[in-house]
Amino acid sequence: MRQGKEEAICSLEQAIDLISVVKEIHELNSQELNKLLRESEDFSIHFVTEKGLEIMIDVEKLAGFLPLHLIAVLMSSDRDESLLRYLLCGIRLLHSLCELAPRHTKLEQILLDDVKVSEQLIDMVFYELLVLNNYSLDIQDSSSVPLLHSALVACSLYLLTGCISSQWQDLALVIVAHPKVDMFMDVACRAVHLVVRFLQNKLSAQRSDICAKSSPTAESMVNYLCQQCEASLQFLQLLCQQKPFQERLLRNKELCRKGGILFLAQSILKLHSPYLEESSTVMAALSRLKAKVLSILLHLCEAESISYLDEVASSPRSLDLAKAVTLEVLELLKNGLSKDPKLLSAGPDRTYPMGLLQLNAMRLVDIFSDDSNFRSYITVYFTEFLSAIFSLSHGDFLSMWCSADLPVREEDATLYYELFPAAGWALDSVSSSDLSNTTNLEFTLSPNNNMSQASYVHQRTSLFVKMIANLHCFVPNICEEQERNLFLQKFLGCLQTDPPKLLPSPAFISGPQKAAAICRNMRSLSCHAESLIPTFLNDDDMRLLRAFFNRVQPLVNPAEFEENRVQEEEQFYVRNNHMDQADDITRQGMMDDKDKSLTPSALKEIDRDVKNVETSGLDTSSTKGKNAIDNLVESLRENTHAGVQEDEKVETVQTEEKQRRKRKLTIMNDEQVTIIERALLDEPEMQRNAASIQSWADKLSHHGSEVTCSQLRNWLNNRKARLARASKDARPLPGPDNAFAGKQGGPQQGHSLRAPNSPGQETGPSNTRGTRIMSRMNTSENPEAPEFVDFGAAEFVQCKPGQFVVLVDGKGEEIGKGKVHQVHGKWCGKSLEESGTCVVDVLELKADRWVKLPYTSEATGTTFEEAEKKIGVIRVMWDSNKIFLLQLQ
Repeated sequence: MRQGKEEAICSLEQAIDLISVVKEIHELNSQELNKLLRESEDFSIHFVTEKGLEIMIDVEKLAGFLPLHLIAVLMSSDRDESLLRYLLCGIRLLHSLCELAPRHTKLEQILLDDVKVSEQLIDMVFYELLVLNNYSLDIQDSSSVPLLHSALVACSLYLLTGCISSQWQDLALVIVAHPKVDMFMDVACRAVHLVVRFLQNKLSAQRSDICAKSSPTAESMVNYLCQQCEASLQFLQLLCQQKPFQERLLRNKELCRKGGILFLAQSILKLHSPYLEESSTVMAALSRLKAKVLSILLHLCEAESISYLDEVASSPRSLDLAKAVTLEVLELLKNGLSKDPKLLSAGPDRTYPMGLLQLNAMRLVDIFSDDSNFRSYITVYFTEFLSAIFSLSHGDFLSMWCSADLPVREEDATLYYELFPAAGWALDSVSSSDLSNTTNLEFTLSPNNNMSQASYVHQRTSLFVKMIANLHCFVPNICEEQERNLFLQKFLGCLQTDPPKLLPSPAFISGPQKAAAICRNMRSLSCHAESLIPTFLNDDDMRLLRAFFNRVQPLVNPAEFEENRVQEEEQFYVRNNHMDQADDITRQGMMDDKDKSLTPSALKEIDRDVKNVETSGLDTSSTKGKNAIDNLVESLRENTHAGVQEDEKVETVQTEEKQRRKRKLTIMNDEQVTIIERALLDEPEMQRNAASIQSWADKLSHHGSEVTCSQLRNWLNNRKARLARASKDARPLPGPDNAFAGKQGGPQQGHSLRAPNSPGQETGPSNTRGTRIMSRMNTSENPEAPEFVDFGAAEFVQCKPGQFVVLVDGKGEEIGKGKVHQVHGKWCGKSLEESGTCVVDVLELKADRWVKLPYTSEATGTTFEEAEKKIGVIRVMWDSNKIFLLQLQ
């Protein structure tokens, strides 16, 4: 009993010593620690504290015990300001040790190579973020909690780059491989969200607080909070750019299906600083924050494995939240695009990059306007602004949308975060009652100038065109009937009103000249947009834009439309010698109407067409009365005697696959379809081969509009489904007697296995530290394969590593028996999910060893024999449909 008590006292003294050590030496950076270690012969640090005490620290033991010590402090201490201060000291010291490790073998072996310590470091960060979520916004304004909290979130996240890897791809692989990855994603997002709310509280503080000219304390504090918030958000943004992390995040129900990411985005987009508008540093930081959170949303929306918008739309609550975020993006876009670029170029200090805020917002609106869940919503809230743009004077319109240059362009930037000074500034600020003598902390901003001026401007214009094309597009069986002509009706109605007050009214044309200006701007945009094909726009976008303009212009200014049409058609033919059949039909329709004039019969046709437009919209009530289109027709009757073209019908493309997210336009012309159909004769399972899809997508793009891999894969899947339905309709379903035809006793009596849709894990370079840690975390002793004896029938389950299976060829003949090695991620550069394959270790081969493998590569060879020589085992990729699970009797 006495011995146990002495051990407890000894442990307590060690804990107290460790606390003292952390408080004393956290101010030493890695260079200062390195200098002390060089002066020592026993890998210890000797120094005198402020109280005059001489301390000797064994750095090797300190590095080994510190992560576990901080976990213990997190579990046992009260959630108060002193805990945050001490944790920040501990994180700061850990960072210095990790930075020092590559220069000292002993430290490297402990902090970077020891799996146990590495796991403790990661667990400490995960648990610390969980604790930080428990702090409340209901704190006194004078409290230091927001300052310490924001610093701790950022420092904890960036500690992972020091103790795991500074390469984001490797870091993403390690985090995704961690068993608590979903918890990390959730608590990290919530912690950053809380930092954003602390920042908003500070921005919304009383005016006397922020505008006090006697002390820069308030502005310095806001600027610091902005930097910590941006650093933390940037950490999430860079991880979301890595495919393994992105795919795992899309499967996180809390963040995607229940709207966790959307809540974060909404809070950031609502950030505003009414009393610091003259501070260029704060305003630029807020702009970059919004640009970065839009970038996160873009990466999720553009992912091919899972539709983020479908996940969001699966819940009414998250769908409403997504629409609220969309409204914030639209308002942001209106404010940004309404500013005169000439005034911006002569505006206040633009030393600080503002981020790609407008461009990212336009990209996001392009995606949302192409989704059936959001198209009508955007039409209602954004059409007025789009119509107002066409009311600009011709010179202003050309400079904004039909030019290769702008006076000012957006500049993206990456914040270079330094953990040691960031933690030090917060700790010094907490201990000091006055920040007026404290040097402001400014991190380096590294501009990302990887986009030329012309590319930026052309992307901006192309996104403007795409938004119009998306809103005008109507596809039967996918779009709701109430959406037919909704955008056209709304657009025409908005043209009859004055532009919104948000836009500078002197730049707009009004009165009798307005109709002519609108048509002229439309023609200029149409001509300029054609020059952006195929680099920035595709033929589908141009067809929809022309179709929309051809319907609007006769109703807005039929006289000028008729006068200029002949000349435009001649230019149109010269520029478009290779347009597809749909455009030929459109041009023929324009030629047929060339000689029409506004006779009484023509007026009847206009009345009929307008009525069709009217009754196909949202409001079909007979008591609706005169709307904007009625007024337009009356104006046509009274003020014009020129000819008019009959409304061109909305171009639609029939599709047999009903899909909620993307509009299904014809992505390939007849020549492209013929080419791919011929290729399918030799490669019927093309959709399972990612490399083949990439190759054919590139080839097809040379024979028409661009075809992406995802578009070709969708086309192939739709074709397969269509053929299956046609086959099903042509013959009766098989009865119970012939439902499972095949060899008796063979593997065909079972069911094929498909790999489940789960996140892939790309294999990084084997010599990187992050990959080494991940491989050690995942390493386990594999039991020897049992001797194959008598097997029963195959059992239908999802394929998992370690299961024993039988492989068959295309004829159903057994190739051999083996053990599943891998079902997710990539193998030899090929995605297992996309190709519908698994990786199997063949333990008993029945086929000849020289038989060619169905999936070959330089790493695995082309035959079973070569695979064994190159890898050491017969490890091969195999079609999941030709793998059957076996069960011992």
